[in-house]
Parts: sequence; structure tokens; C-alpha cells
Amino acid sequence: MPAPERITVPHDDYHAEHVGRTADGRQFFLTTPFEPGHEYVALFLWDADGTFLEARIDDFGPRDSLDELARRRTFDGRLRELGEVSYEEIVVAPFSVEELGSEIGLIARPPEDADDEWRVEMMPGNYMSFYAPWDTGDYDT
Repeated sequence: MPAPERITVPHDDYHAEHVGRTADGRQFFLTTPFEPGHEYVALFLWDADGTFLEARIDDFGPRDSLDELARRRTFDGRLRELGEVSYEEIVVAPFSVEELGSEIGLIARPPEDADDEWRVEMMPGNYMSFYAPWDTGDYDT
């Protein structure tokens, strides 16, 4: 099976609460990836067809010194930047960007052996792992 060209990301009340479309048709995912030493606010944008456009990433440093109020303000500000939005599932291309030495994005991972299949992981943190069929929006946490 080849790498996925597009995956469905559902709108839900768990990890995908801030997923949808802007008034001009762009697709977005606003989320909070993490890894040791870094807590992020990340806004990912795709065009109406699901082609990746950009990532706006804010780093808040380690969790033990995290300014939760500053992170919340940044998150809310990124949401306001989008203008009027509708929350709904999106169908988008996997992507990755380098930020502060980390690979961030919805990253397609090839099978490691013959029994494995392609996965698309929300990184860093791998808190969402999507699998085929790619049009269902199913993911593991």
C-alpha cells in the first residue's frame, strides 16, 4: 500500500476540537503538540483541496515552567486570526516542518516490516496516530 496522499481528520471533543474550515475555505487544525522540553501551540493550514500551506508554531518551553495563561492567550489569538470558522472534519495532505530542531506535523510513517502498514502521526507527542482506510478519520491515541 502506498503512502496516503490525503487523510481525514475528524472534528471531535478530544484531540481534534479545533479542526475545520475558515470562511475563505482554508482547512485548519489548531493544537498543542508537546515533547520533553517543549510545549507548543501549533496552527496548521491547508488550502481548500488539502494542500499544506503553512505552520504557525509557538514554543512555550518545558512543561514544569509553562506559563499556562500565556499559552492560552496565544492559542486564543491563533484562533481569532482565522476569523469566522466552522468546525468540521478536514481532508488534508500529511506534512512535516522543522522547528527548533524538532519535526512537527502530520507525518507519514512507512511500514517498519511486512506486517505493518503506513501510519500518519501527529508529532511531536504522537498523540494522534491515523491509519487506513484514510477517509474514515479513525485514529489511536
